[in-house]
Amino acid sequence: MRVVIQRVTQASVSIGGEVVSSIGCGMLVLLGIEDADTDEDIDWLCRKIVALRIFNDADGVMNLPVTDVSDSGILVVSQFTLMASTKKGNRPSYIRASRPEVAIPMYERFVERLSQCFGRQVLTGRFGADMQVSLLNDGPVTICIDSQNKQ
Repeated sequence: MRVVIQRVTQASVSIGGEVVSSIGCGMLVLLGIEDADTDEDIDWLCRKIVALRIFNDADGVMNLPVTDVSDSGILVVSQFTLMASTKKGNRPSYIRASRPEVAIPMYERFVERLSQCFGRQVLTGRFGADMQVSLLNDGPVTICIDSQNKQ
């Protein structure tokens, strides 16, 4: 499982010109799933995401997790292109990305577990839809995590 986490002052997902989800301050989490991913990956990533100390404390130091920021939100967007391989040629290969029959249940479990860890509802886009994602990256702060390479 790969995630790109962006600290945002606002983020939204639109489908067909209609906003389906939006948050103010918080995290936009782009999620890619591969067949090797397990429920252990979900649990590890969700705990890691909510514990990341990437929000400023009273002294302006990145020292707070999203759970300590009042009125914060998390928006999760599925993104199979995170699993792209560019090793050969210039056209990305998405062979590592899970097919919908595997990815959708994993995505749903990820969102459910992240909501539990966060203690609030996590908002989402729509799996497989053509989405337009808008965000105002704060900092900018962007963190990439791969559960298969726990660094």
